[in-house]
Amino acid sequence: MNSKPEITLSRIDADRLERLLDGLGDKSFPGRLELENELTRANVVEPTKVPSTVVTMNSVVRFSVASSGAEFSLRLVYPKDADGSSDKVSILAPVGSALLGLSEGDEIAWPAPGGNLIKVKIIEVTYQPERSGDLNL
Repeated sequence: MNSKPEITLSRIDADRLERLLDGLGDKSFPGRLELENELTRANVVEPTKVPSTVVTMNSVVRFSVASSGAEFSLRLVYPKDADGSSDKVSILAPVGSALLGLSEGDEIAWPAPGGNLIKVKIIEVTYQPERSGDLNL
């Protein structure tokens, strides 16, 4: 897996994420540079044009992690909504950043703390706000 899969973001998510990163100022977190690069390379479309199989903010996504074979179902959330519950992952967590914009069937290797890579594969987007018309999340 030498190249990264294409990613798609809604204009609303892209704008909110850019504001979030700008608001963090000099505060760093593992994967910040990679997330900024993903925002730059993303195909940004209007929310109504986001394919229904794409992971967007507030989507619930079922994915696997190659190193363990474990499967998870998590909601991708903004940091303010990451309340520590086991069914949510923040966009600022390495696995959260890795999921953003991928489509069902896509996989990506993403930097994790300690210099390792985490390889995730999207199995299914079980809920997507854009698909459901919930654009105010």
